[in-house]
Amino acid sequence: MFRQNRRELLRTSALGFGWLALTDLLAASEPAPLPRAVGPRDPLAPRAPHFAARAKRVIFLFMHGGPSQIDTFDYKPKLAADDGKPLPFAKPRVVSSATGNLLKSPFAFKQHGQSGAWVSELFPHVAGCADDLCFIKSMHGSNSRHGGALLELHTGSDTFVRPSMGSWVTYGLGTENRDLPGYVTICPTLTHGGVNNYSSAFLPAAYQATPLGNASTAASQVTVPFVRGTTPRVQQRLELDLLADLDRERATGADAATEGRIQSFEMAFRMQNTVPAVQDLSKESVETHKLYGIDDKATENFGRQCLMARRFAEAGVRFVQCTHSYKWDQHENLKKDHTTNAREVDKPIAGLLTDLKRRGLLKDTLVVWGGEFGRTPVAQGKDGRDHNPHGFTMFLAGGGVKAGFSHGATDDYGYFAAEDKVHVHDLHATILHLLGLDHTRLTYRHAGRDFRLTDVHGEVVNQILA
Repeated sequence: MFRQNRRELLRTSALGFGWLALTDLLAASEPAPLPRAVGPRDPLAPRAPHFAARAKRVIFLFMHGGPSQIDTFDYKPKLAADDGKPLPFAKPRVVSSATGNLLKSPFAFKQHGQSGAWVSELFPHVAGCADDLCFIKSMHGSNSRHGGALLELHTGSDTFVRPSMGSWVTYGLGTENRDLPGYVTICPTLTHGGVNNYSSAFLPAAYQATPLGNASTAASQVTVPFVRGTTPRVQQRLELDLLADLDRERATGADAATEGRIQSFEMAFRMQNTVPAVQDLSKESVETHKLYGIDDKATENFGRQCLMARRFAEAGVRFVQCTHSYKWDQHENLKKDHTTNAREVDKPIAGLLTDLKRRGLLKDTLVVWGGEFGRTPVAQGKDGRDHNPHGFTMFLAGGGVKAGFSHGATDDYGYFAAEDKVHVHDLHATILHLLGLDHTRLTYRHAGRDFRLTDVHGEVVNQILA
């Protein structure tokens, strides 16, 4: 004869309404129980790297639109000397738009620090950190359009939906804090690939980025949706346990999708207490707010992003992205708009680098700055520059790269990567290497083949390793 205990009877009869009533009574009288184990697999559990890592985490500062390398960090005196003349060699066969003659930079350059790094007047605060920076001045990609170039930079592919860089990193290493996601993106772009730039694609859902707001949300307003609920935690715990049991009963065999949903619910449960605390910038000193430019209307928005990035990184999040979107696409009004853009991010970036360094975090935090491509040295209209994926600049700091160092070079005018060329695939391979991951071994089998961030490409740029 089939028998049920009282709890099972309440849980299974009358559509479970008796069980809900019991839950409410328990919530009023009992402390919240410890979180239940969520099953045999824990996709975000910390994992050992393939070899000794130089960096533990990444902060990616993404400048959406494509900053001009020849107006920021790639000084080209010959471009100034030949202003207004035709380009003395052939332009790329495929271009985004029609362009004319050479256009000198409207910004003055100076050398800074013991390294003598050339930095334009656009970035006076970053210039003060020149001896902490590692410039790669020979970057190049495969796509001249924003959508393809963003996907390539973020996922390694400009044509297919693939897991993002942050997803691969958390897949390889897990997270240092089980109460936080392994991958957070702050104010991500809504355009040019949108969510595909931070999705986990065919990797398990646990490696998807957790977005805080989007490009249309002020940084002061970003948060995880519904992170502050009204349901008592003890009731939530019981509901999640019931839901997990029902999901696993219905699953047939090893069901990655079902397990991913269960893990997502569990992560959301743990995040409710942790995320609001990490995002609470009021805990920081007035001096720190000033360091990041939060006291200035022009720099407040990106300053908040950068300070949140430091707090999430310090709390154990493996990969954090801040996006300045979508402002750097100067087909016209180059001087005016690049000035405004740089003004918004210069002090926050320098503040982040300074803060990480003084807290002892820069040595094992890799900071990456850049856009999806650069700009042409030839003019579009009177005062604009077109897209240029053939040669542009990015910089890295901390996390095992050489400080006060410059690698590679473009031609005399800054159009094409010419010396020690670094493709986006090479950048990805190097970032993974700094995290202790061999990009050829970090693979995931899907649709009958093994995939990786660098696909069948990529070489580690050993010259920039400290």
